[in-house]
Amino acid sequence: MIATAPAVRLQPRSRTDAIMSGGRLLRLELRHSAMLAMLPLTAALFWFNAYRPSMAEPALWSLRAPTMQHGALLDFLLPVVGAAAWMGAREHRRGVTDLAEIVARPRWIRQLYAWAAVTGWALVGYMICVGVLYAVTASEAPWGGPLWWPAVVGAAGLPALAAVGFAAGSCFPSRFMTPLISIGLFFLVGLSVNLTHGGTSFWQISPIIAGAVDIGADPGVATFYPYLPDLPIAQVMFLVGLTAAVLGALGWTVASGGRMLRATAAAICLAGLAASVTAVGLAGTARLDRHGMMVIPALHDASNDKAIGYDPVCSKGTLPVCVNPAFAGYLPLVASALRPVVSQVAGLPGAPDRVLQAVSTFTQEPHDAILVGAGGVAGARYAPGLRVVGAALPDQLPGERQPDVTSAQYASQVRAQVGDAVVGYMLRTGKHDSLAQQAVRAGLLMAAGVRLVPPNQRPDGLGMTARGLAPGTALYRSARHFAALPTATRRAWLSTHLVALRAGRITLAQLP
Repeated sequence: MIATAPAVRLQPRSRTDAIMSGGRLLRLELRHSAMLAMLPLTAALFWFNAYRPSMAEPALWSLRAPTMQHGALLDFLLPVVGAAAWMGAREHRRGVTDLAEIVARPRWIRQLYAWAAVTGWALVGYMICVGVLYAVTASEAPWGGPLWWPAVVGAAGLPALAAVGFAAGSCFPSRFMTPLISIGLFFLVGLSVNLTHGGTSFWQISPIIAGAVDIGADPGVATFYPYLPDLPIAQVMFLVGLTAAVLGALGWTVASGGRMLRATAAAICLAGLAASVTAVGLAGTARLDRHGMMVIPALHDASNDKAIGYDPVCSKGTLPVCVNPAFAGYLPLVASALRPVVSQVAGLPGAPDRVLQAVSTFTQEPHDAILVGAGGVAGARYAPGLRVVGAALPDQLPGERQPDVTSAQYASQVRAQVGDAVVGYMLRTGKHDSLAQQAVRAGLLMAAGVRLVPPNQRPDGLGMTARGLAPGTALYRSARHFAALPTATRRAWLSTHLVALRAGRITLAQLP
């Protein structure tokens, strides 16, 4: 007689049991993920290549956040891709591929947990590194708030990098694949900046590009006007789509699971591919706007075109010099540089009551050139009725990198560029100036210590000179003679004849 045990009906697992078992699997993957061991190296790379260059810039969000975006993803790329490729080839490397096929969870689900562990540790390290940089910048920046989109683009890039690395390790499980895919992606992403030319390029979809590549990080960008999210939205869309496409392709094979699971993976892959292609197309329509940021017409919000209101920070004196609060730390240097010019014009009839920092404007020129100019004083709040001359500060601050500009050079730039605007405002100079107006303008700038360059010579590359007169001409001699007069004599003559000089009724012979 043979005894048989009664049949036992297996109860299906509840949703709670499935979640609990999934959590246990994720904890195991987090404990054994190769990315955990790579975090110290990643932090060291971030400090060397992203944190130090960012903190070397002046304490402006418009400089530090884009600089961080360019370097952070490259710092995380090698460790993240390498760890992901190593984990993707783990089953084949350990010779347990056949043994792993008998476990309860399909292969694609197991792969997703391993990828999630690598991505999770990478995001933790990224948030800590970026959080420290943003916290230090917030404590030093005199005005404005954090620019979050550069940080968001970097965070969206980590899952995509991990997905590409994991897929390469899983599909080509060789010990050589880890260094090959890591180095290959590093050069592809790093060189993407060099492939971007002019105002429109599909390569602007690269996540290390924070704006117009021909401008780079500029203090006049995202300071007077809001930071435009058009290009970052397209980049995030591309990165999320790339992540979905690569992970979905992993689950498309027969070995990944049942038919329903493969169909789901295929749908995710196609949706991600469509999102990525759409994002690349949108990036190709981006154009440079007047405020130095990239506009994508299909993603642009017109409300971001409104200037940010602010109360200017002003110096003391008969002719106050006022700047945006973000530049408050440079006000003493700017006011000191303009003091020789101010002493020539302050208090004269029609002289300005305020010198106010103007908005920088940017225009795309042929051959990847960018023309930087001065716009209005949008956003500045000041008393009505004041005579205000708006003049943009030089587009590179002392301490900025590539190349460095010293405080003395910056002062010369301010004196030449802003000083010329102040004198021109008082004399009402334009395209059709009289000879006397030209001579008085040049003479006042000479008396203020501004170096003038003759029309037939090229100005210096740093903008420390102003447009001058041709030496040896009667116009040049009149300007030199006017500059050599005592300050009191010049001011007394201008007080009497300034109205007639503006109207063009003064000749060279009538100048003192």
